[in-house]
Amino acid sequence: MAVKNTIYIVDVTNRDGVQTSRLGLAKLQKTMINILLDDMGITQSEFGFPNTRHEMNYLNANLELVDRGIITKTKLSGWMRALESDVYQSFQNIPRLTHVNLSISTSDQMIQGKFSGKKTRDDIIQQTKDAIAAAITCGAQTIGINAEDASRTDEEFLIKFAKAAKDHGVSRVRYCDTLGCDDPDTTYKRIYNLASAVGIPVELHCHNDLGVAVANSIMGAKAAIDAGVDVYINTAINGMGERAGNADLVSCLLAVLKSSGFKNKYILDPNIDLSKAWKLAKYASYAFGVPLPLNQPAVGDNAFAHESGIHADGALKDRRNYELYDFEELGRGEPEMVETGRMITTGEYGGIKGFRNVYQKLELEFHDEDEARNILELARYANVHTQKPLMDNELKFIYDNPDIAAKIMTVTPYYMPTGELKKRIDREKTKVNNTLIS
Repeated sequence: MAVKNTIYIVDVTNRDGVQTSRLGLAKLQKTMINILLDDMGITQSEFGFPNTRHEMNYLNANLELVDRGIITKTKLSGWMRALESDVYQSFQNIPRLTHVNLSISTSDQMIQGKFSGKKTRDDIIQQTKDAIAAAITCGAQTIGINAEDASRTDEEFLIKFAKAAKDHGVSRVRYCDTLGCDDPDTTYKRIYNLASAVGIPVELHCHNDLGVAVANSIMGAKAAIDAGVDVYINTAINGMGERAGNADLVSCLLAVLKSSGFKNKYILDPNIDLSKAWKLAKYASYAFGVPLPLNQPAVGDNAFAHESGIHADGALKDRRNYELYDFEELGRGEPEMVETGRMITTGEYGGIKGFRNVYQKLELEFHDEDEARNILELARYANVHTQKPLMDNELKFIYDNPDIAAKIMTVTPYYMPTGELKKRIDREKTKVNNTLIS
């Protein structure tokens, strides 16, 4: 019996979600999200930018977590431009990178608007081939090619582009609705045509500018599977991302598992555990500093709240009268204990006694003074790093993996002043020296 095609999830919170304007995540928070995604069994996390210097320690450290068996189910993939130079630099920075996504613009609008008419469609394809070859040379195990602005790309050229990428060794092609301009019907038709013509797995990367990112992702997934290939839906926790955000992770999962057109008809990656959704959504909300809307599907405070007399009566008689799925399936239902009396916290100015008290409540012991003071110092740095009180899972992570935590929080700025910058700095130093002498 033939195995049916499967829907997989590639979460892009740590790549696209962190590009949300005026928001972001500290490297420790990004690490905790990777661990929580792994705990939930999410297929893949696009965990950052290997070509970016301030990501280097974080990315290398997270790959060490894979070696230690702390991240076991979620593949970690890096995003980079489809440029040979970027690929080689990325693998120089992160030598053990194995999963990559290479991105290039494919629409005439962007070829003209971004490249100022200096590139043709043929140039786009050739640049893509060169970048794929570089990734293969560097040892990439899986390579995805991203067609940025695919939703506004001429369909004939998009298929030609994807076929060329397939012929040169990519594992799948990412259809990016970069402006969020598609609708579900159009998405289905374009993805079905693309998947049928090219015959490799398709990724759906949908933005929410029209409020239909989840609907587009689901219909695109249906199209790919109907065309006979696996599909990878790009999601972000709580729908974070540029402008109006990306397709929300939990909403996409629920649509696949619970909607009338998908339930028991399409296969979701069996590793995914929906019961971890609540914990993940709450942590991401805290880390980003963005409260979950009351009406957020599944994880909002009102997702299972009933006030109308008819609704309340019906829900009490049989929850299925007004609830499509159970709150327990999401990991909800446990009481949240909030301290209302004396509270001892640990932060960047915390002392050893208060610090010991915090860890004692977590049932973690220090075996000697040196261990306690080292972990205290790391916790202080973590508080400087996140600028938020540390959560229990962060404190436990630091305790269990102090060397990795130290690496994640270490960022050395690129600073090699030459030319006019060096002249300006030298002038300021001369002024200071002259003032001191006088």
